Amino acid sequence: MTDEQALIDLIAAHREAVLATVKRDGHPQLSNVLYVWDADARVARVTTTADRLKARILRRDPRAALHVAGPSHWAYAVVEADAEVSDEARTPGDDVCRELLPVYTTLMGPQDEEALYERLVAERRVVVRLHATRVYGLVVERSPSA
Repeated sequence: MTDEQALIDLIAAHREAVLATVKRDGHPQLSNVLYVWDADARVARVTTTADRLKARILRRDPRAALHVAGPSHWAYAVVEADAEVSDEARTPGDDVCRELLPVYTTLMGPQDEEALYERLVAERRVVVRLHATRVYGLVVERSPSA
């Protein structure tokens, strides 16, 4: 069994994950995403556009899971979460733009704030906040059956 701190460390060390949401028919909807983990708040932040399927699903049903792969097939962490989708960015520099700025700088390096804010508004970007309710997974270096 992996202790929770090892799982949190794995989540904090990565930026790529698979986001699972629940479609109306009960089947999972999976999206490859980039995220930024806020360990203090236990929140993963993802950006998407207002009309993308994951945003529409999460507005209807906020249950989500974020699967983070580790350095081997036998290492992974899953963040079960209650999702919150922000309003879309409407005005350069608004609250949504300011919340997304550190997400973009963490994922892509320094940004020209004015140009980024204009792009976020034009793309109708939103913040998906994944509030962790449970973390589970496995962090091992070799196959558990070996």
